[in-house]
Amino acid sequence: MLLPIVNSFNEWDPLEEVIVGVLEGTAELPWEKAYEACVKEEDIEKQRQFCLKHGGQPAIIDTGEYAIAQKELNEFVYILEAEGVKVRRPEPLNWAKPYSTPDWASMGGNAQSCPRDVLVVIGNEIIEAPMSWRSRYFEFLPYRKLIKEYFCQGAKWTAAPKPQMSEELYDQNYIRGYQRYVTTEFEPVFDAADIARCGKDIFVQRSHVTNEFGFKWLQQHLGDNYNLHLLEFDDKEALHIDATFVPLAPGKLLINPDRPIKQMPDIFKKAGWDIFEAPRTTFPKTSHFYKYYEWLATINVLMLDEQRVIVEKNEEQLIKALKDWGFKPIPCAFRHCYRYGGSFHCFTCDIRRHGKLQSYF
Repeated sequence: MLLPIVNSFNEWDPLEEVIVGVLEGTAELPWEKAYEACVKEEDIEKQRQFCLKHGGQPAIIDTGEYAIAQKELNEFVYILEAEGVKVRRPEPLNWAKPYSTPDWASMGGNAQSCPRDVLVVIGNEIIEAPMSWRSRYFEFLPYRKLIKEYFCQGAKWTAAPKPQMSEELYDQNYIRGYQRYVTTEFEPVFDAADIARCGKDIFVQRSHVTNEFGFKWLQQHLGDNYNLHLLEFDDKEALHIDATFVPLAPGKLLINPDRPIKQMPDIFKKAGWDIFEAPRTTFPKTSHFYKYYEWLATINVLMLDEQRVIVEKNEEQLIKALKDWGFKPIPCAFRHCYRYGGSFHCFTCDIRRHGKLQSYF
């Protein structure tokens, strides 16, 4: 079967082509209200001071750590290509420069390490997400050359409405807690990484970067061919569904035991899905970053098909659990890449998987 150049309906059909992010050009994040909501409460003041001092400047990189991260990323690309996947890369941009709109200014941008955050493929359509952080306003730019190429080969290309990002988008009285989010319903915003695809059923997390307005825009845009489900989790720093709720294959769902869902859709029980709790990470608890990386390390995996799955090589408990669940783990070192925004799922955007639209419920 000859597939369109862009074709992906779920997280597990055989992967044929993928975009993998790059580390070059990364800048330190400027401080902003939307970012603050995603920082652990005990780290807010320390992180605020760091961002005010270094935000918008080239990423502070230990030469040795950076070299290891590049080596890990190169190995990841090598594994993908060895498994028969075509790998594409974005154009590195230098984000260490200020920019502004009539409503606001930012000392700089972010990176092009995590295409999953800004791009989502549904069917033969690439959608650019209307992200809610001012520091990520232009993050679609490194991918435009690739997207135009796919468009010229027949793919659909949609850029969701660019948000104004005025003060009205952010709750000025935001209080950290389970029931409230920093983003209001002023305009539609969502990160593509808050979307989990299961064929005709698409799951979207309400988070600090994805609001109900963004969910409704996506729902109306996709139309009657898809059933969209808005999910909420007990997560004070809710940001991106792919470290919380990850469909691995038909009938198999990986969840975060520390972030219980407020209401699991009935369709999983009715369809008899197996729901697995991710094991605890082996990432060193002595590291300050443990609380940020602990679930990224064991949930943010990349499926190459219904069995092959790329996982961090040091996560022995996860590797064993996946084998017990019927998967074929492919280990790859990646811990030094976490500092650049994510793990295997974050660092990729699958462009073409060999499959078609169907229901799994």
